[in-house]
Amino acid sequence: MKKSVVREYSESLIIAVVLALFVRTWVFQAFKIPTGSMEPNLLIGDHLIVNKMIFAPSATGFERLVVPGREIRRGDIVVFKYPDEPERDFIKRVIGMPGDRLELRRKTMYINGTPLAESYAHLSEPPSESAGVTQDLREFYGPVTVPPSQYFMMGDTRDNSQDSRYWGFLPEHYVKGRALFIYFSFEAGGSLTHMLQGTRFERLFDSVK
Repeated sequence: MKKSVVREYSESLIIAVVLALFVRTWVFQAFKIPTGSMEPNLLIGDHLIVNKMIFAPSATGFERLVVPGREIRRGDIVVFKYPDEPERDFIKRVIGMPGDRLELRRKTMYINGTPLAESYAHLSEPPSESAGVTQDLREFYGPVTVPPSQYFMMGDTRDNSQDSRYWGFLPEHYVKGRALFIYFSFEAGGSLTHMLQGTRFERLFDSVK
């Protein structure tokens, strides 16, 4: 007996919904940039696609072949659960890896005693000219050693970022995925009735670096 047209459409719709939920839950996630802590690389109103599978452990070689993954690396921009409020998602850059001894001196980050080259970092103010060490975490932090299975996260806008300098290390199991590309970008304060005017077309499909 042939299936009715209604049943065929119903089954197709159910399968589509299940696949969409699977992709949303396990593979990709949409994320909107809410603050300026990652400027100028990521702007308020950028909408990103996040790869949630890249850091997932693979039990077999076949899984690694079908769903390529890798370990978290220094410099990755990742979305994660904010440790103080796990129901909120944050986005920052990985700066300190497990076992690293890091120290911020006059806004320059040192990893195991060597200054870190950070072309992505942006300072809204130059380092203080004062001779002594201040309590300002934007200027000086550490030295500290990153514990096993944890990471030290920082925003690219170093003078305007609520990051590991303030709330500590990020547990690995709080990492949700790596930011891939910008699929839409809408200027902060833009009017939805004039969406074409507020859309930053030059940023569409830019990869996140």
